[in-house]
Amino acid sequence: MSPIDSSPFVRTEWISPLGPLLLGSIGDELLLCDWKYGRHREAIERRLERLVAAERQIGTSPVIRETQRQLQAYFEARLSAFSLPIRYVGTTFQQSVWEELLRVPFGRTASYGELAERIGNPNGVRAVGTAVGHNALSIIVPCHRIIGKNGALTGYAGGLEVKEALLRLEHII
Repeated sequence: MSPIDSSPFVRTEWISPLGPLLLGSIGDELLLCDWKYGRHREAIERRLERLVAAERQIGTSPVIRETQRQLQAYFEARLSAFSLPIRYVGTTFQQSVWEELLRVPFGRTASYGELAERIGNPNGVRAVGTAVGHNALSIIVPCHRIIGKNGALTGYAGGLEVKEALLRLEHII
């Protein structure tokens, strides 16, 4: 992994109906949409510090404003698929998992095992789970749609209450 270009890394906080989200962009791409008090917040922050060699700015950008608009529509049940330019910051393996998450449609779930099979690594369920947990684009890259093999709700960076609320919003539970 090499550091990202040196465009400013612009960040802001957006208060969603389920809690504060940190949004960040570089250039015209979104690379952060994470729960402010998320379980893996520090690990994601360290990865961004290491790989995003850019000046940090607090503020907004066109892609952040569009993200806020689309998130608001999602929370109001007026949007089921996001259309945003995104950039992954992670390993090739993590990126393959996150890309596969985008193929789990609104209103559906998949298990960690199914996700591992889909990326051609059926024995890599734990590694897939770790990659899912380190997704820096919560909601946009829908890690909340991944559940345990037995259908149980498992960990989520925003907390299980938030995961349950997102799945209810999508009429999954």
